[in-house]
Amino acid sequence: MAFLIDNFLLFIAENILLQAQKEFMNEEEVRRDLRELYENLESGRITEVEFEERERDLVKRLEEIDQYKKEIDEAA
Repeated sequence: MAFLIDNFLLFIAENILLQAQKEFMNEEEVRRDLRELYENLESGRITEVEFEERERDLVKRLEEIDQYKKEIDEAA
């Protein structure tokens, strides 16, 4: 019985990890957020300061995704 519970918990943990990786690796979502950010700046909905802060975060995230993909490729 304990073996089944352990396997079930491992299954859940692996699925949570896979979902987190999918969300983290969603490069298209980050690029969409960047496009929206540029639109908000151009339309005056956000200030230059707000734009720069958010852009920095999004670019950093893209760099992290790129690095993660490189690490995965090297491990394969």
